[in-house]
Amino acid sequence: MELLITIIVLALIFDYINGFHDAANAIATIVSTKVLTPLQAVIWAAFFNFLAFFIAKYLIGDFGIANTMSKTVYEQYITLPVILSGVIAAIIWNLWTWWRGIPSSSSHTLIGGFAGAAIAAYGFGAIQSSVILKIVLFIFLAPVIGMLVAFLFTLIVLNLCRKAHPHTAEKWFKRLQLLSSALFSIGHGLNDSQKVMGIIAAALIAAHSQGIGMGVNNVGDLPDWVAFSCFTAISLGTMSGGWKIVRTMGNRITRVTPLEGVIAETAGAFTLYFTEYLKIPVSTTHTISGAIIGVGATRRLSAVRWGVTRSLMTAWVLTIPVSAALAAAIYALIG
Repeated sequence: MELLITIIVLALIFDYINGFHDAANAIATIVSTKVLTPLQAVIWAAFFNFLAFFIAKYLIGDFGIANTMSKTVYEQYITLPVILSGVIAAIIWNLWTWWRGIPSSSSHTLIGGFAGAAIAAYGFGAIQSSVILKIVLFIFLAPVIGMLVAFLFTLIVLNLCRKAHPHTAEKWFKRLQLLSSALFSIGHGLNDSQKVMGIIAAALIAAHSQGIGMGVNNVGDLPDWVAFSCFTAISLGTMSGGWKIVRTMGNRITRVTPLEGVIAETAGAFTLYFTEYLKIPVSTTHTISGAIIGVGATRRLSAVRWGVTRSLMTAWVLTIPVSAALAAAIYALIG
């Protein structure tokens, strides 16, 4: 029981870290365009992170991404030491990338840690390759979808607003950034909170198989406190902010105007809602980064700082294998 409680606490700590690590995804553009102060922005984003709980529970009616996450490893190979190793590895990698100001994927950190610990314990046959491959595929598809949608949205909006007075247009787009940021924050909450729910679900399923109290048979049996706790933790984390990553997302990839901020956040939200429908856990970081690249590319390709972008992509590709290797090493110590 003590190990199960430790895993749940660490998972919620990871969720909190995920919130402040990924706060930049929703607030970088509204901070860089001075629509809101940093404090106002994180409170705004945190509120809509939490609102996502009610949308998932009462409008969507299920937590599909949590179910996908829990199936990363075959049920018979899910043990509490495996989950513990994966969560510790995810926390370490997330803190390191936050300290370095690298907007890596918290989701893929968690997936890599979970899979790496299972492989260390039972070999490659322990992981569901089809689920992992689908998630890996969206490492590349999510930013591309975000980029293409943002590019298309930008062309449409520029065409519609070509006769608008620049000052009036900028004032309206600053107001619209509040809406687009809220939409993206809801998508962030829907996507990232459920990943931690999936890990806690896996721990409770493992506990059930070992005859430990609090265990459940499947994700559908999760008590309400699990979802509520996950959405609350990520909201509190978002309120803590992640200012190093805000600077990277808001200024270093490309200079973002209010119009471009609206489009990037709307395109990112569209991508997150689409993948929520498909029940595929994706990176909110990858999604918004791709969208920011898309709006920058409509001005000219040179407006995008491709050196920074290449560094980000390198971190994205490395996240799953590095997290997996770290989790395997941790499992060797505690398994």
